[in-house]
Amino acid sequence: MVAALLANVLYSTGFVLEKRALSAMPSVSVREPLRLLRQVVSSPLWIGGSLALAAGFGAQLAVYRTLPIAAAQGIFVSGLVLLLLLSSVLLGERTSGRERFAVGAILAALLMVVLSLDEGTDTVGEDAPVPLVLAVCLPSLALGVWLYATGERRAGQRHRQRSSGVEYGVGVGLLYGVSSLAIKGVSGCLTTDGLGGELLGLLASPYPYLLLFTGAFGLVMSQAALQRCRASLIVPVCTTVTALFTAVLGTLAFGEALPDDPVRLALRVAGTALAVTVLLVMPKHDAPPPAAHPSSPPKELTSG
Repeated sequence: MVAALLANVLYSTGFVLEKRALSAMPSVSVREPLRLLRQVVSSPLWIGGSLALAAGFGAQLAVYRTLPIAAAQGIFVSGLVLLLLLSSVLLGERTSGRERFAVGAILAALLMVVLSLDEGTDTVGEDAPVPLVLAVCLPSLALGVWLYATGERRAGQRHRQRSSGVEYGVGVGLLYGVSSLAIKGVSGCLTTDGLGGELLGLLASPYPYLLLFTGAFGLVMSQAALQRCRASLIVPVCTTVTALFTAVLGTLAFGEALPDDPVRLALRVAGTALAVTVLLVMPKHDAPPPAAHPSSPPKELTSG
C-alpha cells in the first residue's frame, strides 16, 4: 500500500514537471522524434520529471509483487486527485464542471473495483501464457498508435475546433496499459532462483521487448500530447484507460480469478462499466476562449 501511494506521488509529480518543461519549449512533433528527444533532454526540469516517473516505475514493480492487479490499479488511479491539485497550483490549469464530475465518477468507479476485492480469496498471479500475452498486447499496441494518428490528422485540419486530447489520452493509455502488463510480467520473472536464472527467464519472455517498444513510442507520443493538451484532462484519460486495460485483461491473462460472491462481482463489473461510460461521454473538444470585450466603445461615425 505504501509503495502504491508513493508511486502515485511520483507519477503525478513527474507528469506535472514534464508538462511545465514542455510548455516552455518550441512545438514538438511525433514526426520528428530525434528533434523532440534533443529538446526534452536539454531541459533540467523535464529530466527531473522523467526521474520521478522512473522512480514511480520502481515503486509499481514492488506493488505488483504483493497486490492483485485490480487492487493495484484502483490505488494508482486515486492519484488523479493529486494530479488535478498539482496541475491547478503549478500549471494554472482550470477544469470545467463537467470534467470535474467525470473525474469524480471515475474515482467512484474505481472505488467499486477496490471494494470488490477480498484479501482472503484474491490471489496474485505471477505468470501468463506467452501466446495469450501477445494476443492481448499486439492488437492493443496497433489500436493505440492508430487512435493517436487519427487525433493527429484531425488536429491538422484547418478550421477544426481545438481537441481536448481525449484521442491522444486513449492512444497513449493503451500503450501504457501494455507497458503495465509487461511490468507485471517482469515482477513475476524476478524470483529467488538467482540473478542468472532470473535474467535468462526475463530475456526469454516478451516483457522486456514490450517495455522497450512502449517506452520508446510512449515517450514520444506522450510528450507531444502533453505539450498540446491540458495535463488535467489528458493524464486522467490516459490513466483510466491504462487502469481498465490492466485490471480487466491483466486479471484474465495472469489467472487472477473474478469474485465468486455476486455482490463483489457486481461491484467490479459496474465499476468497469461506469469508467468506460465516462470516457465515452467526456468532451472531445476544449471550449473556445471567452471573447475579449473592448475597453471602450467604438467611436461613432459622424457626417461632415
